[in-house]
Amino acid sequence: MKPPCPKFVREKRLVKPIGGLTLALVAAALAGCGDHAAAPAARAAFVRTEIVQPKDRQASLTLTGEVQPRFRADLSFRVSGRVIARFVEVGTHVEAGEVLALLDPAEQEADVDAATAAELAAEAQLRVAKTTFERQKSLIASGFTTRTAYDQAQEGLRTAEGALESARALLGTSKDALGYTALRAEADGVVTARNLETGQVVQAAQPVFSLAQDGERDAVFDVYESMFLGNADGGDVSLRLVADSGVTANGEVREISPAVDPRSSTIRVKVAIKAPPPTMTLGSAVAGTVKVKAERQVALPWSALMAAGTRPAVWTVDPATRIASLKPVIVGGYEAGEVLIKAGLEPGERVVVDGGKLLSVGQPVTYEGDHS
Repeated sequence: MKPPCPKFVREKRLVKPIGGLTLALVAAALAGCGDHAAAPAARAAFVRTEIVQPKDRQASLTLTGEVQPRFRADLSFRVSGRVIARFVEVGTHVEAGEVLALLDPAEQEADVDAATAAELAAEAQLRVAKTTFERQKSLIASGFTTRTAYDQAQEGLRTAEGALESARALLGTSKDALGYTALRAEADGVVTARNLETGQVVQAAQPVFSLAQDGERDAVFDVYESMFLGNADGGDVSLRLVADSGVTANGEVREISPAVDPRSSTIRVKVAIKAPPPTMTLGSAVAGTVKVKAERQVALPWSALMAAGTRPAVWTVDPATRIASLKPVIVGGYEAGEVLIKAGLEPGERVVVDGGKLLSVGQPVTYEGDHS
């Protein structure tokens, strides 16, 4: 029952009846008599809660990469010319010394013929110079020639000898150039790229084939630095084929690029594959799993995560008053169905994990097991 209004009662005795206006004033006063009465208590909301229990969690990080050769070479002709034959395709396994393609050798053969003729001419000139020098040598010994003629014959011999050496060197270079019209594999491996066709004119040093050499293999990953480097527990990586999870291998981080790719904001990490199985071929997609250092974190369902302004937060319940309050937290990571909290909560705190969307600050709550 509402308390009486003593002040109004005293004033009522002093008012004389003056008609309808008096009745209106009395009704307004009676209506405002209960303004200072206590407001009804807010209804408690039923929520589902959990007690904070931090645990040391050692997760794993899985990334997808590609099997690539440890050593790769771009092959090119050493001379220019027109391609007259091509013997390999992409994916062909070749052996060291095997011919991959041929150029038209007509120009180089002509150079060899010219160099051969030049060598023959130089040999003839050398024979004449030797004969002249021997004659002058015998004449000067008998006193029938001058010293000047002897010196000229000797100089002519040396010039002829030099001309012959130059002609022979030119012939050797021409023969080498003729041999360069055949492009050969420098090592055993697999052709991974081809950039020429029969009839095409190629320039010297223009890459026409890419050869992945047999031997060591790497699993190459493009990853974010914070994901791979900051929390990785050692350099060991477990590898498996994406197409066949039964094909596995072990690897070790061999090389980390010092530069960040400006387009993707990632770094390239190369993992050396230890004893790669035969089915882990070049170009295969592989999944690499690396363990992450253990951290003490709180795992909560996704439904527990709220926001306080622009910061993540969760609802906590005061065990004494059963009042809900919004507490900012620091998120350490996300997993399937869970959010990992690394700071902001204390062990033993009660957190609302379901029903927090309809709560307001200061609202009382009830939860399972609450017998208050």
